[in-house]
Amino acid sequence: MKANAGVVITGEQVTLVPYEKEHVSKYHNWMKDPWLQEMTASEPLSIEEEFEMQKSWRLDAEKCTFIVLAKADGDGKPGASYTNESAVDRMAGDVNLFFNDYDDPHACEIEIMIAEEKYRRKGFAEEALKLMMAYATSELEVTRFICKIIETNDASIKLFEKLGYVKYNYVAAFEQVEMELITKDKHAELVDAVLKSAVIHSPQ
Repeated sequence: MKANAGVVITGEQVTLVPYEKEHVSKYHNWMKDPWLQEMTASEPLSIEEEFEMQKSWRLDAEKCTFIVLAKADGDGKPGASYTNESAVDRMAGDVNLFFNDYDDPHACEIEIMIAEEKYRRKGFAEEALKLMMAYATSELEVTRFICKIIETNDASIKLFEKLGYVKYNYVAAFEQVEMELITKDKHAELVDAVLKSAVIHSPQ
């Protein structure tokens, strides 16, 4: 998505940065993992296909992608690099928005993946989701978030429930639970709090 080109979002533990070509090789290695393929309902791609995908995502108005980095001193400051070797070493996963509900332009599907095992169970997924929701709410006018989770992924279901999402549908064909959060509901009080804590650095 062109809208998030150059946008950097910093929290306490993680920094969200746009998906660049320098990130592709590590992302490609992540997606060789059969467990990640199953959890994300993804098919393995060649490295060439991954590079083409990265290019298309940057231009796709219906998809907003950030790479999740473990936060470092200097993130968000002028001149900081998010594509050098040090930044690539800090890659933890990605967080995405899909604007595929043509009846409601203010609705989007949200998904999170913490692919790097050393960064799991540290609260990275929760903070990355909160930062993405803050960005989507304040900058992209999103009022309804939807997530689709494989029914066996109990950890993800519990995470989204913790954030205020509620189950509203089950798709037996894909064995998926569908959950939603409407930002005007009482369940979304956290959004206001996150908006106050998220620091969104727009391109200069």
